[in-house]
Amino acid sequence: MAGADGASTALQRRDLCARGIRLAGKMRSDVVNLLEAYAERQGLDASASVAAVEGVPPAAVERWDEQTSTQRLLENLAAYRAFRALLAQMLEQHREQLGEADAALGRALAAVLLQVSAFAYHLEELLRLESRGVPGEEEEEEEDGLPPQPHSLFEQKLRGLGVLRELAQWAVRSARDLRQLTKPSPGTGSAPSLPESP
Repeated sequence: MAGADGASTALQRRDLCARGIRLAGKMRSDVVNLLEAYAERQGLDASASVAAVEGVPPAAVERWDEQTSTQRLLENLAAYRAFRALLAQMLEQHREQLGEADAALGRALAAVLLQVSAFAYHLEELLRLESRGVPGEEEEEEEDGLPPQPHSLFEQKLRGLGVLRELAQWAVRSARDLRQLTKPSPGTGSAPSLPESP
């Protein structure tokens, strides 16, 4: 019976990873389109140099191939929770500044925010499947962790550009991480199990 449960869990995990990879691909495509529209409507050069965004772990990591499944999932979850809060902040700023004047950009921001929220939930499901607790689910903790808002309108626009750029990079990394989770571990023929947290 335990073998059947293990096979069922492996199938569920593979299915969740496959769906997650599709979600990440769609999100990246939408974020790239949003990034272009955002830069154009904000009067920014899409290739402008932007400082790293406070509160978001960078998508690029050293020794990526040495990370455990748990590390991959937890880092992804932390990033998407941060993006959810930052995008909500961007959407609120957009509504305050432009109201209905640029409704299309507001709708695109809202759509990406929904995708980020759905992806965070998807990662939580993967962690639950692996019998891992989902850390810090309280919204209040998430809000408190936000970096202070930039003071000038120009700084807000640059930060928005940086958030969208980093989100596009995370979508690529997430798909890569989920592909890695579906690979069988050496000698077992099944997906690698998550090691115990220290």
